[in-house]
Amino acid sequence: MAIYLGGETAAKKADLDDLTPGQIVEELDKYVVGQTAAKKAVAVALRNRIRRQKLPPEIAEDVLPKNILMIGTTGVGKTEIARRLARLANSPFIKIEASKFTEVGYVGRDVESMVRELADVAVDMARQSAFEDVQERAEENVEERLLDILLPPRDVVYTQDGSEATAADIEQSRKRTREKLREQLRRGDLDDRLIDIETQDRSNATIDFIGGQGMEDMGVNLRDMFGNMFPNKTVNRKLTVAEARKYMTRDEQESLVDMEQITRQALEKAQSSGIIFLDELDKIAGREGGGAHGPEVSREGVQRDLLPIVEGTNVNTKHGMISTDHILFIAAGAFHVAKPSDLIPELQGRFPIRVELESLTVDDLKRILVQPKNSLIKQYQALLGTEGIELSFTDDAIDRLAEMTEEINKTTENIGARRLHTLVEKLLEDISFMGSELTEKNQKIDAAYVDEHLNSLIVDKDLRQYIL
Repeated sequence: MAIYLGGETAAKKADLDDLTPGQIVEELDKYVVGQTAAKKAVAVALRNRIRRQKLPPEIAEDVLPKNILMIGTTGVGKTEIARRLARLANSPFIKIEASKFTEVGYVGRDVESMVRELADVAVDMARQSAFEDVQERAEENVEERLLDILLPPRDVVYTQDGSEATAADIEQSRKRTREKLREQLRRGDLDDRLIDIETQDRSNATIDFIGGQGMEDMGVNLRDMFGNMFPNKTVNRKLTVAEARKYMTRDEQESLVDMEQITRQALEKAQSSGIIFLDELDKIAGREGGGAHGPEVSREGVQRDLLPIVEGTNVNTKHGMISTDHILFIAAGAFHVAKPSDLIPELQGRFPIRVELESLTVDDLKRILVQPKNSLIKQYQALLGTEGIELSFTDDAIDRLAEMTEEINKTTENIGARRLHTLVEKLLEDISFMGSELTEKNQKIDAAYVDEHLNSLIVDKDLRQYIL
């Protein structure tokens, strides 16, 4: 599962080269509560990447990333730490579950597919960045094209007395009319006018390989294979000016950027600063010969297939060859049943930095509800605020929610902070259902309200199993 990152990053606010490990931890603190040891480990890993880029090439080539293994139960922040780190560094990032892979010879995903996904993400990021760089120029070109459509050239123009105008008069009249149309276009007065435009047909003729180890993500683009045999086809569309502007802007952006250069830069960035988050590593831990049956027999085989990827190898993608030597791998797992020592020794050695994440306390759960930049409560306040509802939580309501979460996590499966999502959703179910129909727009949630709506989950264990 590839996760595409976007939005505002700290790297846009400050030069990444100037971020110290302490400042990186401070940025992570805005989104992840606690887990100081894990934050320090990833902060040092990111800072070492910055340091490596300043080394002479002959030394930098041998400075390999120190991969990290995070050990902790679900819902304590393992994925979020890695995801926020990638967003902070503006690095290509994917999250993938190790349990999806099978060894060579079994039906399932090939381990090299995660590198191909990383390459896809890197190219998408580079393309989007390039499009943003030429956005202003593309909009200017589109404005001129729209004016050409709205004001087609005329060979003959007549003056008020009926005589034919001179070429100079025609040009002057055309300029005046064009500038008036430009003002109307910028004000949006012409947005609803229908026009005919020609845009590129974006449908691609592709063949996807079915079966075959390592080919599930490749695909073949027939346009790339046969070149001029599949020339770009244009399509005539009748659209409003507002809709036409979007189509034409996209076409202009594509014509203004060099996709070959973008792809080269993307692959270079994926190789030098890509991050792969390998979740559920504990699900493939274990050695053969322990009496296991079925899919478990391939666990050690998956580890052996992962080994060359993590150690460093070249993987062929549809964008070109990519080296995994300097990709940072962050693995994670609960390791309830299996232990890190159950992994094959070679793979253990490729994750030299091990961090054990702490279980969440009541105080941690309280902070998770209110402290992060986009905390759960802030999200619900924003959602309900779109319908005019002002939602507020008292301190005792926050305390009660955190206490209930810890109690249920102890008596049932411990799913960490994810339990908060279930409780808050159940708590606000009636308010969310009524929405704008509520007559009282100021909704105050206190401890009594929490007890009234959630106590049944604490008392009734059977009900809790179904709802939570």
